[in-house]
Amino acid sequence: MKAVGARLPRYDGIEHVTGRTQYVDDVRVPGTLWTKALRSPVSSATFGGLDTSKAEAMRGVRAVVTAADVPLLEYGHLSALGIPADEPLLAKDEVRYKGQPIAVVAAEDEETAMAAVEAIGIDYEEREPLLDIRRAFDEDAPKIHQWGNWYPHFEGEMDCRQIRKGSIEDAFDQADVIVQGVYRPAAIEHAPLETQVALVVPEANGRLTIYSCTQALYFSMGVVAAHLQLPLNKLKVVGGTVGGGFGGKVDTATETMCALLAQKSGRPVKWRWTREEEFLCSSTRAPWHMEVADAVTNDGWILGRKMLTLHDSGAYARFSPYGLTKHSFHHTGAYTIPNLHFDGYVAFTNRVPTTAMRGFGVTSVSFATETHMSRIADVLGLDPYEVRLKNANRIGDTSPNRIVYTDPSTVPVVKALASGMDVELAPEYAAMGAGQREGDLLPEHLVSQLADSEAH
Repeated sequence: MKAVGARLPRYDGIEHVTGRTQYVDDVRVPGTLWTKALRSPVSSATFGGLDTSKAEAMRGVRAVVTAADVPLLEYGHLSALGIPADEPLLAKDEVRYKGQPIAVVAAEDEETAMAAVEAIGIDYEEREPLLDIRRAFDEDAPKIHQWGNWYPHFEGEMDCRQIRKGSIEDAFDQADVIVQGVYRPAAIEHAPLETQVALVVPEANGRLTIYSCTQALYFSMGVVAAHLQLPLNKLKVVGGTVGGGFGGKVDTATETMCALLAQKSGRPVKWRWTREEEFLCSSTRAPWHMEVADAVTNDGWILGRKMLTLHDSGAYARFSPYGLTKHSFHHTGAYTIPNLHFDGYVAFTNRVPTTAMRGFGVTSVSFATETHMSRIADVLGLDPYEVRLKNANRIGDTSPNRIVYTDPSTVPVVKALASGMDVELAPEYAAMGAGQREGDLLPEHLVSQLADSEAH
């Protein structure tokens, strides 16, 4: 209880401001080898003639690893949730994005490792890439994935994430206006100050000690164990201070590749990505394409929403089905819309695979929803604060996936924003609260979506 109400310093604050914080790259182990990767120079190609003999014969090179050396080549990032594996640790026979790793080298220094990479023989046959998710459904679009151009393994082997609630047909029939919008937030690189880095030290008893910058220590430990087909008690993973992650250091693969090289060479192995590698090869926040059509009344009620979302997963699935599922559950934002028709697709392209970034799946749809709310107000000639307050989630309302709201914050937040912007709300809006709907805040179209009284 000594901490309650007390001003406590950050446990790592002094080390940060004095420059004494230790990161993975600060760990020094005698005899450490350095890693470099042969990466695809193109977005899509088949390849053959992979020849590592010259690299392996070079002075100072201690190990070269390709797909043939990986005990379990494909392991799905979310296999535990029933999402099938689709991405090889190292490319085999084909590459699907620029920068995809094909082989990794461990050598006495970084210069020798880079020279060895350049000595690896390989022949590419480049293919037409698919780089725009809007083309994924075109009949003449390149087919880039063994599953097709979009993920087909949602529940019941459906090829999209669907939300259905109420009657969208009735909502559109009863609407005074249909307000439409298309929203396309772009990919974003996490750009942490610390690039991807891992160090793996082989022990005499066959155990591997792994120093990792991962954000998800036990997840990364499981990935290494799966690819190497080792029991978890053969791995000791040492986490520590992460020099920035923001979601981009969840699906790291550096640990696994260093582990393979350490096993093969019998030496400690470190891999520190360059800034160029971080920008070109690390997973990014996904681009999204969202088409929204809202059925609205002239006085600002939203009766129903039709929405189509395309999520650019890049070349492989990784966490995208999970991110799209979160996105679908939040596609009405902070507002209650009783009639919904949502279809969301995880589309594959020949871009670097995408991943989590701060509010995975939710920030994109929040951007679309808030922009669209302002658009509705503009089309109707209404105050944007009042449109938000009228449609705001209230106690007893239900979400797209039928979760009952018990303590929604939309009303107090919107009112605080209005106050902060010196916007004077009409008296009936200024008096609004987040309590259960009644009177004018319970028009007929919102009755059916309410939860039973005992549910809140």
